Amino acid sequence: MAAEGEVNPKLQQEINNWLQWDKNPTTRSEIQSLVEDKNYVALEKCLLKRMAFGTAGLRAKMAAGNAYMNDLTILQTTQGIAKYLKNEFGDELSTRGVVVGFDARHNSSRFANRVTSMLIQHNIKVYKFSQITPTPFVPFAVTMYQACLGIMVTASHNPKQDNGYKVYLSNGAQINPPHDERIASAIIEDLRVPDAVWDDSALNNSKLVDDPFKQVYEEYFTKLTKLSKYRKLNTSTPLRFVYTPVHGVGLQFARQAFTSFSFAPFFPVKEQMEPDPEFSTVKYPNPEEGKGVLKLSFETAEANNCSIILANDPDADRLAVAEKSSADGSWKVFTGNELGALFGWWALHVFNMEEVKCDRKDVWMISSTVSSMILHSMAQAEGISFEDTLTGFKWMGNRADFHMRQNRRVLFAFEEAIGFMYGTNVLDKDGVSACAVMAEMAAYLNDQNKSLQNQLHEIYEKYGQHVSNNSYYICHDSDKIKHMFHRLRHYNTDDDDSNKSAGISWDSYRYPSKCGSFEISHVRDVTLGFDSRTEDKKSLLPCTPTSQMITFYFSNGANVTLRTSGTEPKIKYYSEMVGSGDPKAFKSELDQLVQDMVDDFYQPEKNGFEARST
Repeated sequence: MAAEGEVNPKLQQEINNWLQWDKNPTTRSEIQSLVEDKNYVALEKCLLKRMAFGTAGLRAKMAAGNAYMNDLTILQTTQGIAKYLKNEFGDELSTRGVVVGFDARHNSSRFANRVTSMLIQHNIKVYKFSQITPTPFVPFAVTMYQACLGIMVTASHNPKQDNGYKVYLSNGAQINPPHDERIASAIIEDLRVPDAVWDDSALNNSKLVDDPFKQVYEEYFTKLTKLSKYRKLNTSTPLRFVYTPVHGVGLQFARQAFTSFSFAPFFPVKEQMEPDPEFSTVKYPNPEEGKGVLKLSFETAEANNCSIILANDPDADRLAVAEKSSADGSWKVFTGNELGALFGWWALHVFNMEEVKCDRKDVWMISSTVSSMILHSMAQAEGISFEDTLTGFKWMGNRADFHMRQNRRVLFAFEEAIGFMYGTNVLDKDGVSACAVMAEMAAYLNDQNKSLQNQLHEIYEKYGQHVSNNSYYICHDSDKIKHMFHRLRHYNTDDDDSNKSAGISWDSYRYPSKCGSFEISHVRDVTLGFDSRTEDKKSLLPCTPTSQMITFYFSNGANVTLRTSGTEPKIKYYSEMVGSGDPKAFKSELDQLVQDMVDDFYQPEKNGFEARST
């Protein structure tokens, strides 16, 4: 790295390229100002490192430079995608095309225009939504039009300064290896972009651009309607619902979802019902964070005598749910794992009710490997099939597509981060459909004199207790994160203060065999492709060398997975204990195990990690 006031040749070349190629006056002037101030440290930070094309695309802060989301990096990425598509599809591109959507964040609409300009520059047909849409509409449209690709401009629930670029394959699932690697290579082959793509006026009269909004809207809700099985009950239910889109795109679509299921209108959280890219009433626009984000929802519910809260994240692909206790009036915010259990039970209930004649082994449910294993327990008991995948719907959606191509039926897939794919209308998490299905489930249970919490208790009584403890620490220093995982792979081999133990060895690595007083029986390190439980010591899940993920299996039946986020500066942990018995005892034991794990494995005070705010 160059010192303040100095410039190296590589940086100078990047500066020259940026000032030559960037036609956006705002971001161009940001770089020019840094040059004039001779702030080469800042210039190195924004120009010498490029955003990685990774978790289904791109996600980063909006600012000038190769490391951030801006017009030039959007155009360069789309140019690479256009080249990739031509190699993959050839002449089919002119008829099948690409779907482009965008959310309500700052610059999302303009970024979508930049994407479209580049695509038509390459003579590619574009189905570009004319207005904000939920993320699930893009993969739905990809399969509806049999398009070659889908692009959604969104950063989901990230902070307001971020934006993103999410890519879907022709099957409607998020992009996965090796396609992401091929696109990344195509992007960096040529970073210069034609001047013509900076002119949006070409979009207005291009014969290559169609607006799919009306057709997709109608077809999506026509298919969604078929998921409703208790329409008459929905019409008469005394339950009253609150809904919030958390300043995002969801309101119009959630309203239509309720209408499609014949529900009376819900009560929206007025302060959050309109799109607001500032997310002005919340610290983080992520309903997964729980009660802090749902504060105004609770107030709206109390004011309108409502007992169920439904909350989408800003791009409406996730769903959070809260229920008011009839006993003491307290609110229960369900975890993603608990909601996964409820949706899984409901999917089985509906499937069994329909009495479909088929081999039950051809009926599947899917969850990510860091999510609760409740679907596995259900599948074993009910005689259907289950599989777990790596984290994220780019894996689950593609596996669902694989099973469908084998004439199998996929009932449900979920991840603990409140992402739910109910049915296969969309091969991705879909908060709009989940919203309507959850409302119908609650109405059905209410008619049976049960609450969601009552049903959850029955699920765990039938299929076994599944107790979880999940959270994360924030760290903006990648070197500290690398050191933490390095230490876990070389436990006691470095000079540290670890409790000495024999360790679980593989190749040149040695993992801990204890955590506090808890014995570790096995380790899976997906980053390296190692699993001590298999005969050949190879992980059954695909190796992911660019991301950190280690799972520890304890002799008491618990498991804990540590992994880095692909979209946020977080080191997450996921834990679960499964068995029969007292859930409170399970929780107490798991909580102690997790605390020991945090103290010894994370060492947050020593490493300067920031705990999740509550």
